[in-house]
Amino acid sequence: MGKRIAMIPAAAPPGGATTGIGGLPHLDAAHAVTFALRNMEVPAIPRLSRRSPAEGAIAQAMVGMHGITIGQYGSISVHPEQIDSLVPLSTDLHHDALVGFRTFLDLAPHELGRDHGGWVKWQFVGPVTFGLALMRAGVPMSEAFSAAVRAIRTRLQHLLDAVETALPRCRQIVVIEEPSFGDLLQPGFPIAPDTAIDLVSGALAAIETTAISGLHCCGAGDIPSQLATGPAIISLPVKPEIADAAGYLIRFMESGGHIAWGVVPTAGPITTSAERPWRQLCALWCDLVQRGADPAMLRTQAIVTPECGLAGHTPAVAQRVHAVVAEIGRRVRDQSTATRWVLGA
Repeated sequence: MGKRIAMIPAAAPPGGATTGIGGLPHLDAAHAVTFALRNMEVPAIPRLSRRSPAEGAIAQAMVGMHGITIGQYGSISVHPEQIDSLVPLSTDLHHDALVGFRTFLDLAPHELGRDHGGWVKWQFVGPVTFGLALMRAGVPMSEAFSAAVRAIRTRLQHLLDAVETALPRCRQIVVIEEPSFGDLLQPGFPIAPDTAIDLVSGALAAIETTAISGLHCCGAGDIPSQLATGPAIISLPVKPEIADAAGYLIRFMESGGHIAWGVVPTAGPITTSAERPWRQLCALWCDLVQRGADPAMLRTQAIVTPECGLAGHTPAVAQRVHAVVAEIGRRVRDQSTATRWVLGA
């Protein structure tokens, strides 16, 4: 299994910086943008699939592809025989699928200032998950992944350019979302692991020309395979089993990589306090330190997020989750010595 080394910029968000993962539940795009700007140190451009199914991750990627029509309410019509990866792809920021993105670009320069030199984060579906979606729609496997790779790389460049135009001095973090990647090593997965790694690696490389790349796979999955794609940031849930990959994560951080820790579970009951998530993070970090991790590196190369997206909840729940995320981010920044990184610190 090959491994690509990410081109990690010298500058990165400070340890404990907070941001979002996945979608938000707001029905009003302006409210969602205001929420992101006020509740995240690294504002995440919102994706609002609850507002419109057209703003779902797959539909966003399909907009403008030859042979695919996105209906008024997010319905998708795919004509497999018309899919052609060589036909130029357009990105219409005025399409219903990109309302959250467009609204952020409209409002953020006024809220942050057009000369904003801080960080902005956004996410987009990856080529493996998108290729599988095209296969399920009836596109033959070889054409599905060829079309997915070309579409994702082109779309990423269009959106990178759009953010740069609106906020020319901002620094971008772009996270590739690959929920299907978690099944990579399961029997019957339609493509070989090395092929899937290469597909994701290519998407991440396209980002790194102008931005920092990240990877989110909705769960722990196979961490060595995720790291082999070469992200600068890897998004992981705070789960005890993460420590089993300590050696891989230590080498990743030693090369400059950052970990976006999903500190607040977003499935099941939502916590109302930072205490339990904080204890769980401290316990995991203690385990990693016992296996050789540098405690200072864990803190300074940590980003703090919810575990997954919040589109299935309500704006009030999203507010509560991000309040907990913000509190844990403050505690990470306040950690001054490794001796305090113990259970319950």
